[in-house]
Amino acid sequence: MPAKLSVNLNAIAMLRNRRDLPWPSVEGLGRIALAAGASGLTVHPRPDQRHIRFSDLPVIRNLIDDEFPEAEFNIEGYPTEEFLELCAGAQPEQVTLVPDDPSQATSDHGWDFRKHQAFLTDVVSRLKKMGFRVSLFADGDGDAEAVKAAKATGADRIELYTGPYGGCYDAPERAGPILEGLGKTADAALALGLAVNGGHDLTVANLPALVKRIPDLAEVSIGHGLTADALEYGMAETVRRFCRACGQKI
Repeated sequence: MPAKLSVNLNAIAMLRNRRDLPWPSVEGLGRIALAAGASGLTVHPRPDQRHIRFSDLPVIRNLIDDEFPEAEFNIEGYPTEEFLELCAGAQPEQVTLVPDDPSQATSDHGWDFRKHQAFLTDVVSRLKKMGFRVSLFADGDGDAEAVKAAKATGADRIELYTGPYGGCYDAPERAGPILEGLGKTADAALALGLAVNGGHDLTVANLPALVKRIPDLAEVSIGHGLTADALEYGMAETVRRFCRACGQKI
């Protein structure tokens, strides 16, 4: 099965918040994305609410429930008590845990699974008791032992941090070794029964090589590059372009 596309709405929310007006509409553009073929919507509600606001979560939940019941809601973030309460209220299909400091501009590394295994095991257990699938942000460095530690937490998936791969847009000669590291990490995860997602700085240009190397990639979550393309192609056509880059017939 080709990788599914989850559209990250953070960049849209950031544009909205720049002027504190109701447009661009997070709900409206989420609706367009799902109608065009996206399989889900992703948000990262940071404590300072600098892009997605806590008040957006029920709106997106209702959009999916009322109009696109086959779609999924993915909420990502660092597992503070406040974040866990947000998840409990929004009832996402998937929660993606990232090791972000609140001051970070964006996610830029995966978990140290050896160091944080006990902490993550507790959080994963709490989330799974709520009925959510849990994915853990992971570096794509080919470290099979780290993947074993991720599996031991009880998580269902890892999400490969693809930022270094996306950063090769102007130096394609560097992409090959980074892609192979991502592939080896995915191979180790899949061998242990973990499903594999991917996300960060993925584009129409670099997705095909990623899904070729990881044909069992379950899902990609894409925001910045997709939003940038939507300014040129429109949201609906951009979603179709990214779906095709994932290998979907759309």
